Amino acid sequence: MYTLYIHCIYIVSPSCIRVKNFQASRHYSYREVAQAHNLSALLSLLMEYFHSEVSEEELKRERERARKLRDSQWWKQKRSKGVCHYCRKDFPPRTLTMDHLVPLARGGKSTKGNVVPACKECNTKKKQMLPIEWDEYLEMLKGQ
Repeated sequence: MYTLYIHCIYIVSPSCIRVKNFQASRHYSYREVAQAHNLSALLSLLMEYFHSEVSEEELKRERERARKLRDSQWWKQKRSKGVCHYCRKDFPPRTLTMDHLVPLARGGKSTKGNVVPACKECNTKKKQMLPIEWDEYLEMLKGQ
């Protein structure tokens, strides 16, 4: 076990907090930060942010952006590796789906930093969970 003295916290993306300490900089997951420093209040605030209402108009706009992104060379290249972001299993690239790390219904955007290739099974099971909720779900399954 180690002690990390936090100097600054930056939200890098919905699935990552960058913590700068007095000795070095490193990327930590929400879970690592919460476990190391009992920052459950911070997690609660972040979770509230992602529970905001999303209008139908905004959902429609983001779905259209997702369609354009899905047709892009960037996405085809990302999917061509044939690996599911979540289970890390190999799949034929065409069978992988586009999953939003932060779901559109939870305020996520159709941007390169928020979409990953996922197998149909993982994408279906993840539904509208945030990265931290999905991680907790996977940990719960391991414990069973």
